[in-house]
Amino acid sequence: MSNNLEDEKSLIFALDIGTRSVVGLLGTMKEDKILIKHSTMEFHKERVMYDGQIHDIEGVSKIVQKVKDSLEDASGTKLEEVAVAAAGRSLKTHQLTIEKKIDPIKTIDKHLINSIEIEGLQNAQQIIEEQSEDTTEYFCVGHTVVNYYLNGSIITNPEGHRGETISIEIIATFLPQIVIESLHTVMRKVGLEINYMTLEPIAAIEVAVPKNVRLLNVALVDIGAGTSDIAITKEGSIVAYAMTSTAGDEITETISKNYLMDFDSAEALKCNLCKLENQNFTDILGMNYELRTEEILESIHPSIESVGKDIANSILEQNGKAPSAVFLIGGGSQIPGLTNVISNNLNLPNERVAVRGIETVQNVIHDNTVLTGPEGITPAGILTKAINNKLTDFLSITVNEQKVRLFQSKKLKVSDALVLIGFNPRDLIPKKGKALKIFINGKQKTIFGEYGQPAIVKVNGHSASLDTAIKNNDDIKIQPAEPGKSARCFVEEAVKNEFGFSVNGQFTDGIFNIKINGDEPTKEQILNDGDKIDYKQVITIEDLCNLKSISFNQYDIYKNGKLSEINETINNNDKIIITEKQEVFTRKDENNKVDYSKGYKEYINVTYNNQPLKIPLIKDNMLFVDIFNFVDFDRTKAQGRLVLKHNGKNASYTEALYDGDDIEVYWE
Repeated sequence: MSNNLEDEKSLIFALDIGTRSVVGLLGTMKEDKILIKHSTMEFHKERVMYDGQIHDIEGVSKIVQKVKDSLEDASGTKLEEVAVAAAGRSLKTHQLTIEKKIDPIKTIDKHLINSIEIEGLQNAQQIIEEQSEDTTEYFCVGHTVVNYYLNGSIITNPEGHRGETISIEIIATFLPQIVIESLHTVMRKVGLEINYMTLEPIAAIEVAVPKNVRLLNVALVDIGAGTSDIAITKEGSIVAYAMTSTAGDEITETISKNYLMDFDSAEALKCNLCKLENQNFTDILGMNYELRTEEILESIHPSIESVGKDIANSILEQNGKAPSAVFLIGGGSQIPGLTNVISNNLNLPNERVAVRGIETVQNVIHDNTVLTGPEGITPAGILTKAINNKLTDFLSITVNEQKVRLFQSKKLKVSDALVLIGFNPRDLIPKKGKALKIFINGKQKTIFGEYGQPAIVKVNGHSASLDTAIKNNDDIKIQPAEPGKSARCFVEEAVKNEFGFSVNGQFTDGIFNIKINGDEPTKEQILNDGDKIDYKQVITIEDLCNLKSISFNQYDIYKNGKLSEINETINNNDKIIITEKQEVFTRKDENNKVDYSKGYKEYINVTYNNQPLKIPLIKDNMLFVDIFNFVDFDRTKAQGRLVLKHNGKNASYTEALYDGDDIEVYWE
């Protein structure tokens, strides 16, 4: 006796609050199976529920109280906690695409993608709330990314790429907060505390779709009275929800019109269509009929076709294609011929669309229960989920001192919490400092600002990121990103390297007479946005002489190894050698006699790497090393072993250089 009492105290209480009835179950786990020990059902006396949402709290509370009292009497124990489910038909789904301009020189990272997703979900939530007829607030219970786009083209994963625009196409599902709040209110009125809450589609999947099947792309359809609720699974989780406004009542109304029956009688006849071959009924005029079920089904087939086609189209819209299989539950699923209509519209074999009843669920023992057929799936699912899951599917967390509730349809991350509190996702991405736009000789130049510091995320005081997993009662702190410093530039920095060349081995800016907005700048003047810088540029050898304040007649000026004329043009990065003019001289041999073969004026001719080269005579005793003043060879960056050849032999820097010598310089 004491063991039985102990068993009763360990029972889990599950409630399924439907549009027309409330089902209560008491059950437990026994040898890896769910054992339903007590069950009861009470029907609403008045219309207190609409499409699964509580409208009359007092009316629903009275029915729940009856269910609770009945189960307490049957079990001999006081019930204080309960598991419930929010109606799937209350879910609203919205699809949208959000596009953002991005920095083309910065690599796209996960942080940026997450922030755009958050902004998309917040936009979808705002649209859902604006479309609502009242001031109902919604929160996101799940979303799926349909496609990513980079510069307008589809891309599988934009992370690591660069571009100018990124777009994300999202399907997001939302639940009215009033649904959750009204459930809590009803339970408090009857002395119950909700210790577990889920969504009806998720509860139904728990028992209707075996775990080894959930990895497949499966659609579960709960066909009720006013709506048909759809949940789609893929890779073990629910990826989309949908709802159609056609369901069992549409078929009942067709029977009522075709055979002049009141709604309740037509509903009873509809329920018998799957049970009897012949039907006996009376119309509102008192006339009795006896018709074959097949004949009635033929007359109402257009309404069956309408319900099935709407369900199939909604599945295709949310899933993008036909799923691997479709499971039907709910009272409306038992209409003969409905499975064939759905399979035909999805181009699936008929056996891929099946009705799932409580009798088909092997891990649920339900002797002496009120549960029968496909109507028993959802209540059994709520009980099963409550027993199998110790934690609620709804988490309570704190974000920046604000308490929020999240639905745990998947492994939740920090980014999921930010959607609910309305955190501006743009505050997650550090803004680059303001750029500076100036004009140099009429040509626009942009000087970019610095990158800022990213947002700081902490969970329970520890450093985290948007991808950090969260759990019940976590405390999340988000410090917005800090913008970068605006661009700051001095005049000298702005014109540096605009135009220049080397003079005797030293780089020289080839610009002068600099003006800012028509005025001479100070030495350390900082530029402002829109400033106009104008300068004059060295164009010819004569301009260079004027800049250096030298006389062309007193100097020999060589450009890239060749003696220049006064009007010769100087180009960017030219190599200029300026030397004083020297007296004509001759070289003498060892007997102090003039050796005319070695004599020359102004320059000597050599062969450099098999090419003729004329170089100026810049001093009396020319050395091998002087060759580097006139050739483009960078010795500062080693690219192997440096080889020096002088007239075919290995050379040193200090060897004398003469007219007609053969020079080779290269990396080996």
